[in-house]
Amino acid sequence: MTGASLRLVAHGHTAALRRARFGGTDDGLDEGGLRAALARAGSDRHGHGSADDACLTSPAAAATQTASAFGLRPVIEAALADCDYGDWTGRAFEEVARDHPQALHEWLSAPDSAPHGGESVAALRDRVGGWLDGQRARGGRIIAVTHPLVIRVAVVHALDLPLATYRQLDVEPLAIVRLTSQGTRWQLRLGATRAHSPA
Repeated sequence: MTGASLRLVAHGHTAALRRARFGGTDDGLDEGGLRAALARAGSDRHGHGSADDACLTSPAAAATQTASAFGLRPVIEAALADCDYGDWTGRAFEEVARDHPQALHEWLSAPDSAPHGGESVAALRDRVGGWLDGQRARGGRIIAVTHPLVIRVAVVHALDLPLATYRQLDVEPLAIVRLTSQGTRWQLRLGATRAHSPA
């Protein structure tokens, strides 16, 4: 069986991300986010993989723009979409904390809850986890450009951690998480990224 090699890449900065908004309008990378993605691509051309690797992205413009900045040819994968934040979509964290403190507390403390009418963290994990399991079974080299929360729940699923652990993970823009598998389970691979290094 061919092993699976997966790079999960967080898209670059957007205006919504800088303002700590729940999702938001699909407003692509901001100027600083695009500059940072291009600079990262120039300084580490092979750290994000090569044009021969399959590149899948969230439907969000920020994800496809990040992939393009890295010189990759992105294909949209719906399973990599950001969490559906329902009524909170586009609203600032501080605003929701002020207007709906109990609902926000419920969402943060109970991964199965979705007080905003959208997707719970548990539902997001199930969606992303199902996709991850499929990639492990298929094998091959894949680069997936997506959202920080998607990467957090992906790591929790891949390592079979308690779901609440996602709150202890922090994924910065343009961060790269590397997972490998020989078909039975995922392994988190840590190390320096070097030119021509395997995924």
